[in-house]
Amino acid sequence: MSNLTPLFFFFSFFFIIHTKYVSCQLPSSQLTAMNTLHQLLVQNINNENNYPWNSSQNLADPCSWAGVSCNQNNSSITMLSLSSFSISETTLNDSSWSSLVCGIETLQSLNLSNNQLSSIPSPILLSSCADLKALNLSNNKLTGSLPSFLQLGLTSLDLSHNLFEGIIPRRITQLRNLSLLDLSYNLLTGTIPDDIDQLSNLERLFLSANSLTGEIPQSVTNITTLKQFAAGYNGFTGTVPSGIGQLSSLEQLILSENNLTGEIPQSIARITTLTRFSANQNGFTGAIPQGITRYLSYLDVSYNELSGSIPSDLLSQPNLLTVDLSSNKLEGFIPVNASKSLVRLRLGSNRLRGEIPLWSSSSLAYLELGNNSLSGRIPAELRLYKNLSLLDLSHNDLDGYVPPELGDLSKLQVVQLDHNKLFGKIPDEFSGLQILVKLNMSWNSLTGSIPPSLSRLQKLTNLDLQVNNLSGPIPDSFATMDSLLELQLGDNRLSGVIRSLPTKLQIALNLSRNNFEGPIPESIARIQELEVLDLSNNRFSGGIPSFLTSMRSLTQILLSNNSLTGLIPQFNPSVIVSYGGNANLTFPPPKPSPADPEWKSKKTVPMGIVAASTAAVVALVILAVLAVIVSRKAHRVNDEEDCHPSPPLEVIRSNLLTLNVIHRTNIDFAKGLESVSYASSIVLKTRFSTYYKAVMPSGMTYFVKKVNFQLSSHDLVEQELETVGRLRNSCVMIPLAYALTTDSAYIFYEFVEKGTLFDHLHGTLRNSLDWTNRYSIALGVANGLAFLHGRPSGPVILLDLSSKSVMLKSLNEPQIGDIELSKVIDPSKSTGNFSDVAGSVGYVPPEYAYAMRVTMAGNVYSFGVILLEMLTGKTAVSEGSELAKWVSTKSKDKHKIDQILDSAVSRTSAAAREQMLAILKVALACVSASPEARPDMRRVLRMLLNARS
Repeated sequence: MSNLTPLFFFFSFFFIIHTKYVSCQLPSSQLTAMNTLHQLLVQNINNENNYPWNSSQNLADPCSWAGVSCNQNNSSITMLSLSSFSISETTLNDSSWSSLVCGIETLQSLNLSNNQLSSIPSPILLSSCADLKALNLSNNKLTGSLPSFLQLGLTSLDLSHNLFEGIIPRRITQLRNLSLLDLSYNLLTGTIPDDIDQLSNLERLFLSANSLTGEIPQSVTNITTLKQFAAGYNGFTGTVPSGIGQLSSLEQLILSENNLTGEIPQSIARITTLTRFSANQNGFTGAIPQGITRYLSYLDVSYNELSGSIPSDLLSQPNLLTVDLSSNKLEGFIPVNASKSLVRLRLGSNRLRGEIPLWSSSSLAYLELGNNSLSGRIPAELRLYKNLSLLDLSHNDLDGYVPPELGDLSKLQVVQLDHNKLFGKIPDEFSGLQILVKLNMSWNSLTGSIPPSLSRLQKLTNLDLQVNNLSGPIPDSFATMDSLLELQLGDNRLSGVIRSLPTKLQIALNLSRNNFEGPIPESIARIQELEVLDLSNNRFSGGIPSFLTSMRSLTQILLSNNSLTGLIPQFNPSVIVSYGGNANLTFPPPKPSPADPEWKSKKTVPMGIVAASTAAVVALVILAVLAVIVSRKAHRVNDEEDCHPSPPLEVIRSNLLTLNVIHRTNIDFAKGLESVSYASSIVLKTRFSTYYKAVMPSGMTYFVKKVNFQLSSHDLVEQELETVGRLRNSCVMIPLAYALTTDSAYIFYEFVEKGTLFDHLHGTLRNSLDWTNRYSIALGVANGLAFLHGRPSGPVILLDLSSKSVMLKSLNEPQIGDIELSKVIDPSKSTGNFSDVAGSVGYVPPEYAYAMRVTMAGNVYSFGVILLEMLTGKTAVSEGSELAKWVSTKSKDKHKIDQILDSAVSRTSAAAREQMLAILKVALACVSASPEARPDMRRVLRMLLNARS
């Protein structure tokens, strides 16, 4: 045996060498095709930094390239992925690359997703790729009708996230071998073909987010191989096909956000493979089917018209993870048994009664029972739910003390106990909730003082204790709460001296209806980002301090029903000021106008009075001259600072991005950067940027934007600006040039004459937009946002989308600004609170409190708030409440819908009112509390277009 050992090693070595140098060799035709394709792409793709084959390739072994797969012995190519190669008709203006691809005769799978194709290359369309089994063209810009594919052997076809229009053609059912068909996120209309069951091998059928209508055909239930069926976010009507229970292999059934009616079929409970059933936001009626969760992990039938009681075994099934039954008409008691694996339970906005049951669900993280008729006490045993991060028991009839044991739940981020009948003190133990973000205990009967220990909650952003019986002072330690954005303490019995307040408040400071007295506290002057200040119905005395007029973020000040005296200072016209009920306040005397006929017709004044008046005027003039002299001496330094620029900025890098000859000729970096030295050049300040007006030597005007935040690395900043500088969309502000300094970026844009959308809705230009203007602006912003989200190379997600970041070229032409901020700013180096990296107050989506990251769904929420601003005429934060919450609450009463709309606009015509009501539905969908329930921006754009009158 030992004599054979050398021979064994020889053959082993020979085999290894043979495998490495012989069996890895592709046919010369495929090797040539791949190297030619590589060279063609390198020569024509501009985005070299992200080009997957940009690094040095082993040209002799394409099987080792990223996105290339070969058969077992590497003798032929079977799969090719050119995903995210920035391929478009402009970069590769002929079909030579696709001919090379289809020349690989053994190719079975081709992935061209995330590119910029507007049409399918003819070699692929005409079946030149003879053996192709899987074709992925998702996330491109493909338009027109769905094509006729001649590759009848296709088993997988993905055309999702494109711009295909028209109906689903019947000929698509000729692709009998398909196991995957994905047509979701297009512009398709019409119905599902009746003979869809001809696709008898289909396992996954995705039709979501189109504009499909009609009923879901019974023939779908004949596809017994079907495992996933997603038809959400369409306009399907009628009932769920009665034969749905025949789909014995079905794993996921998604019917969300349609117009389906009738009862949920009992047969769904018999599908043993079904793990997810989502049918939220429809019109389903009747009872919840018995046993529906027997095999499910996820159930969402929220926002329907379901009635009756919750089946006693619904929560107890062992595989159950998530149940959402919120916003229905369910009655009776909450089941007393629940699965130990249950993570999320949402039963809010129903008609449930009884006490809160106790379960042994150690995994429970979200418990939402608000807006019901629950009674009894809050169980102290809730402390056993150690993973609980959200607890919503608001708007019920709960009574008793607030359990101190809730302070043991160290993972809690949101606690809502408001609108109940709770009494007693606020537990000191709540100071142990170190990651708590929101605490709402308003509208109860709590007594005692506000515990100073609450100031240990350094993550807290919203504290609402209004409408209770709290007494004593505001703890001085609250000044250390640097994350607090909203402090609601109105309608209590608070008193004492207000020495200090949280300085980072933004949404609102509400101290109304208490027993505060003395002068308005100077500590308010340090809250420079505050939007709403309510000091009404107290005993404040003295004058209205001038520092209130210099707080530029304020949109509303309520000072009514106090004991204030003296002259009312001049506030910015955009600020709503309420000061009634102060008997000794006086207005400054109006200045007489020489053109006033009444002024001209007044009788002659006696000479004695004239002489006295003249002497007084002379004295006033002398005093005024002296005051001016003193003032000039005192402010000479400031004047000189504004008249003379600071030393030139030290520019590290600068570059012209635009190819437009006019801009390249006129942009002068030195002149542009000189403008940022003058405070008088400031045109606009947003949360992250300051815009300066810069007039070039040629006379042309540009914006120069300074980024007021810590930058990410200069290389990444430059790369991002180079990328967004190549974008082309009339509804997006595209940077023309940039200059980088050590600690900031200065970005040049075309100057926009008409100001911001905020100016026209709420500022000095308000009431300048009729409904036609507002609708055009809504379409433009939606168009721009859909463009940014739909980029094939990856979405551009906005860090701060608000009415202040929407510029107006004209009253019908908006442009979205600040598109590059999410990559330019480095959030990890932020020293501010959470909103510093989330956007402007009122526009931040609720899930940011948990996810702490910006998303496309979050941008949709912000856009929804902008829509609501245009519909209501109100700011994003109005009367101490976020606009989205105010509208959502009002809209639940159908008799008050008209009260939501801006009456100055809605009353102009019946057509305008009807269109506004249609778009209100779009806005409410955008600001849905659940990110998953929000439509994507392309669907939003379609919904807005469908609302045309």
